[in-house]
Amino acid sequence: MRALRIYAGARALERIRERGLSPSDVRVIPAAAGGPKGLTLLALDRFIFGEWLPQSKSNEHVDLVGASIGAWRMAAACLHDPTAALDQLEHDYIHQEYDIAQGKKGPTPEHVSEKFGAEIARTFGGRESEVLDHPRYRLHIVTSRGRHMMRRETKLRAALGYLSAYVTNVASRKAMGAWIERAVFSANAAALPFATTDYRTRRYGLTAKNFASVVQASCSIPFVLRAVHDIAGAPAGAYWDGGITDYHLHLDYRVRCSQSGHAAENHGETAPTESSSGIVLYPHFQQAIVPGWLDKSLKWRHASSHFLDDVVVLAPDVEWVQTLPNQKLPDRTDFMRYGRDTHARVVAWSKAASACAALRDEFAELVYSKRVAGVAEPL
Repeated sequence: MRALRIYAGARALERIRERGLSPSDVRVIPAAAGGPKGLTLLALDRFIFGEWLPQSKSNEHVDLVGASIGAWRMAAACLHDPTAALDQLEHDYIHQEYDIAQGKKGPTPEHVSEKFGAEIARTFGGRESEVLDHPRYRLHIVTSRGRHMMRRETKLRAALGYLSAYVTNVASRKAMGAWIERAVFSANAAALPFATTDYRTRRYGLTAKNFASVVQASCSIPFVLRAVHDIAGAPAGAYWDGGITDYHLHLDYRVRCSQSGHAAENHGETAPTESSSGIVLYPHFQQAIVPGWLDKSLKWRHASSHFLDDVVVLAPDVEWVQTLPNQKLPDRTDFMRYGRDTHARVVAWSKAASACAALRDEFAELVYSKRVAGVAEPL
């Protein structure tokens, strides 16, 4: 049974059938939100960033775009030793443990935020320049900033705000921008590798001063962690998980954003002008690239689109996933499944992460034998 499936958008499929796939072709790597599902991709990440991409003969920058756990993965990939950093991420994520008060089903958001903040400081503290000044990679971290009722976080504001956002989003994804806007923080004022005419977007600089706050905000799942307020270099307000606006980063990668600068906005008035080229290589935990967190139940928004014409998705085979513990990818329901039995969860997640080395091995064999075109399927 094959573990890995490769799906390609129309232009990407034509390109790899003509010339194959080499590390020099890659210009963007997105990394989705999805919590523990991201564990599926870390073996692939270690191969891509630790072995394959460094073989590129191109001097072109590669843009790394991450939301939630994807932001953590991409930031780790920018450290001087990405293999070791991604190994550490895998270990720390699998072994995370929280105090749960008697009679409660889970830890408080304050406790989870505190522990996660400490983890960011331990991993990246004093090493921000390694990430921000990488000679080849340009990091973009996606967060979601609340507007109007959601500019400050309280239990009532968050509950009413997300209810309003959900109802609005069913009618129109773009209209949800009235409640929550996409806020992207980019290293070294790098231009975004995607257009922003699809959704209300604001852009800011990712700096050593705000790095920890931005990573924490991008991972702050509503009602699980607390929002991060008043990030340095950006407007006051509450910033949440980047997966809310961009769950799987279904973005228009065909063109780059024409604007540059730390505080640029695009509400749809200005079309991007710079043409794209190359491949968007997307290690993902499924074939479908769902636009926003609130779109998970809206199946009609799960289809591919022309935004993804240049995208190559690396994803686990659906039947192969059935061979993993619990016949599924690790996910947040496992915290409820195992409750206080942290050891059992750690064992299950460790087995799943180890099994996902098959994804790495199959991709490595395909690129080195130049057989990617023979197995690629339409996205």
